[in-house]
Amino acid sequence: MVTAYFLLPLDGLGPQRPALSWTFFVLALALIAALLLQQIAHVLLDRPHARPGLVIPLLMCLTILVFATAYQALAQHPGEFIGLSTRLDSLYFTLVTLATIGYGDITPHGQTARLVAMLQILYTFIFLTAAATALSRQLRTAFLRRESSHRSSP
Repeated sequence: MVTAYFLLPLDGLGPQRPALSWTFFVLALALIAALLLQQIAHVLLDRPHARPGLVIPLLMCLTILVFATAYQALAQHPGEFIGLSTRLDSLYFTLVTLATIGYGDITPHGQTARLVAMLQILYTFIFLTAAATALSRQLRTAFLRRESSHRSSP
């Protein structure tokens, strides 16, 4: 996924085509949110054939790449960001925002960039935190099951 992020031609997104950019951004986040909620439900309902341990981390990575793509598209518009010019900068800013570190070397100055940064923070609090909690619950349950089956074996 990261390789695709760096190799895909994303020149069609940004200020040249704002309607397409916003549509892609909103639909991608909505789809990922729905898939994350589905995986959370699988964990809570203890569905035997679900694979949240594989799917949740992939969806979390995809979320990061969607936000990085949005920041890269916004950076093409003058005045939205200071210090953000490459895809690596966009990925870096996304991870710094996700980790709530905020070094200050890249800053959103435009209203749209600030809106997307706030959306990322809210999305992280709501969806990624719930998904990480479900993932840790699923891993704990799998560990306890394995532990009890080893104890019951002679």
